[in-house]
Amino acid sequence: MRLKNKTKTLIFFLFFWHSIISQNYEFEDLTFSNKKHDLKWGLKKLNEGTILFENGRKEFDDFKRTYISLNKYYPVSRRDYRKSGFKFLKEALGPLLEASRINSKNAKLNYMLGFIWFTIDPLKQETINAFETAYSLDPNVNSDLTYWLGWTYHLNSRWDDGIKYYNLYLTFLKQHERANVFAIDDVKKKIIECNLGKSYSSKPENVYVTNLGPKINSPFPEYKPSISTDEETLFFTGRRPESIGGKRAENNNGFYEDIYSAIKIDGKWGAAKPLNKNINTEFHDATAGLSFDGNKLFIYRARGDDGGDLYESNLLGIDWGNPKKLNKNINTKYNESSISLSSDSKQLFFVRSKETGFGGEDIYYSELDLKGEWGPAKNIGPEINTKYSEEGVFLHPDGVTLYYSGKGYNSMGGYDIFKSTLVNGKWQTPVNLGYPINGPDDDAFFVVSGSANCAYFASEKIGGYGESDIYKISFLAQKQDSISKLNDEDTSAYGFKLKSAKLTILKGIISDEKTNEPIESNIELIDNEKNTVVTTFKSNSNTGKYLVALPSGKNYGVAVKREGYLFHSENFIISESKEFQEFILDIRLKKLDIGNSIILKNIFFDFGKANLNPESTAELDRLIILLKENPKLKIELSSHTDNIGAPEYNFNLSVNRSNSVIAYLINKGLSEKRLIAKGYGETISIASNDSELGRQMNRRIEFKILEN
Repeated sequence: MRLKNKTKTLIFFLFFWHSIISQNYEFEDLTFSNKKHDLKWGLKKLNEGTILFENGRKEFDDFKRTYISLNKYYPVSRRDYRKSGFKFLKEALGPLLEASRINSKNAKLNYMLGFIWFTIDPLKQETINAFETAYSLDPNVNSDLTYWLGWTYHLNSRWDDGIKYYNLYLTFLKQHERANVFAIDDVKKKIIECNLGKSYSSKPENVYVTNLGPKINSPFPEYKPSISTDEETLFFTGRRPESIGGKRAENNNGFYEDIYSAIKIDGKWGAAKPLNKNINTEFHDATAGLSFDGNKLFIYRARGDDGGDLYESNLLGIDWGNPKKLNKNINTKYNESSISLSSDSKQLFFVRSKETGFGGEDIYYSELDLKGEWGPAKNIGPEINTKYSEEGVFLHPDGVTLYYSGKGYNSMGGYDIFKSTLVNGKWQTPVNLGYPINGPDDDAFFVVSGSANCAYFASEKIGGYGESDIYKISFLAQKQDSISKLNDEDTSAYGFKLKSAKLTILKGIISDEKTNEPIESNIELIDNEKNTVVTTFKSNSNTGKYLVALPSGKNYGVAVKREGYLFHSENFIISESKEFQEFILDIRLKKLDIGNSIILKNIFFDFGKANLNPESTAELDRLIILLKENPKLKIELSSHTDNIGAPEYNFNLSVNRSNSVIAYLINKGLSEKRLIAKGYGETISIASNDSELGRQMNRRIEFKILEN
């Protein structure tokens, strides 16, 4: 009997104590009967903060209504809460915290603090504490409290808690006839996202994600990374106090955007530095994309009421030239943001917000016309674009793999990163890259190295240096027992076999043969089978560096030309099955001096025959141009063989091949007085005939300058 009474007493005590600690204390004379001064101060700060909070909340609610009416769907991202009203909300934080110091057990006050902390950083413990306190004091203090509490749990990967409170809010919405259908759809989508988050996080992808560290990231936001194909140069957007002009945005008090860059030094990223004043101005300047060779930077600029446009700047030596605004087929009255240029520079993919699109922002593309201008933009289509927003488009240099960030398909919250592959001219259903690449908040602006063994993106993950940081992803081949021991800068040191792309990167330095001085040269990439120029570009005028991406499955010719020099040619036949490889080829150009000679590496004959193959046309046409531009040139055209076969046979074959080339040149209008055909058979070798590679080098066509 005594035990029963003690139990009743304990239950009563616990109930009483719970009622005390969960009581919602108002700012009233009765509550603060002995602390009149504190009450006066607390009320003053509460009123100050409440006015600012309500102003900020009203601005955002107005923005949200406009957003929904334009986009025809509800899910405004957490980032959008910083586009309107955020300044008031941030200013409200100080006085409301002062009021909380006087009375921390007020439901409305904690609700307001929770909402403000949510807009600043939902991953902070303060956000969860404030909303949980508000709910424990009065679950009905605001009709949308369960929504915000559910979203906070969602963003902290507390999937089941998120689902629980989303369902409470969904029940509330369904009980009210005037509930917005978009709001109901939003909550249902977020419940699906939590369930997807549970599924993805239970089966993590075999990747290693690492923060790039304090040389790149800061306490301020960094995002929109872009890398060169060889992963040697990094560009990104930062909003830091040292921004040009030092201005802050009116809507969120954040610093204006500037563009920063970093280069690799001994395999590690050096300290990031802002670009020159040609690029960064007193307004918003953000990275939008980078060409495959790192010599063309695309920039997003916002000017006053302008929705935001795309610009292009070229690297001139060590400095970036003045950005040029892209034409009206790309830039419109709408907002254009991220951009990706194909490796052949003939297609441009970009993001645009347009009322007639599929959603808030869609991916579009444009093709280079015969005049070298970007043609009319076309929506990439419903295979990629959804009724939600797409952002951060990136086309891999292989030309068939598209990465982007989107809120549709199987997102686990905010923007997730997706991948689609082009098959027979059609983009396949996008695939979510999974956890831990994607998380419950925005993961965006995903760019991949040419090798496809690592990638970079921006995220607001727990433990970062600031609001948004730049991260690196290494794709691992198999599970490892010692992931914690990985070196952040070089996972290859641990023997990981990383995923590969069907791509060849050719890079090097072009210089003068005698002086070794770097040379700016024109470079052509030719599809020998089609006899067409795939793309043209230049080596850097200051360093002589060049880079070209060669997707697998073609016979490529590479031609380097500079006025006053002999052109240089290379040939690469890359099979369809060839995986990623990187060649470093330094090229030393020879001047048009008597006695200088070059090998023509893109002239082809069938085995044992002297008839020119069609793939030889582009190379011979370059020789014709050189001879026509230099009418005093007289050349010897010679053919050489390996030592397979009888010497007499090889000699006759070489003579016949030289005569075939000379005949082609004469047929194109060149005087035979300027052309001498020679056949040397196997007598002049440039490599050993003991290996196939050596014999291949010995089988060649070359020409030598006799007169100039």
